[in-house]
Amino acid sequence: MSAPQDSTRPGTLVTRLEHQSSGAAVVWVSGEIDTLTAPALDEALTALLAADPSDGVVGVELSGVGFLASSGLAVLIRAAHQARAQGRDLHLVAGGRAVARPLQVTGSDRLFTLHDDLSTLPGGASSQVD
Repeated sequence: MSAPQDSTRPGTLVTRLEHQSSGAAVVWVSGEIDTLTAPALDEALTALLAADPSDGVVGVELSGVGFLASSGLAVLIRAAHQARAQGRDLHLVAGGRAVARPLQVTGSDRLFTLHDDLSTLPGGASSQVD
């Protein structure tokens, strides 16, 4: 299975939790992350961090995100802190400028392990589902 397609409706967010063949757990995210959709992201990341991947790798694939507001950034930051409290890093595939720029401007990029694509996650996660 591949990543979810970008939503064509403004203000929507699509998330999907997958357990990769590498043992990593990854949440695929596409759409816009703002005040209205941030709770859905929070719910998806809570499920991600509750997952117990065999190697402890947790990732968020954000290449399909076209807008990241401060409310979404706050959700990502909380998830990074939760992951750290569990003794693991939160890996982000930042995708394009819509995600990378807010992370860089706020300095919050230092809270995450950033990747260009899923293949660079520890264990070589891919877009395939078990």
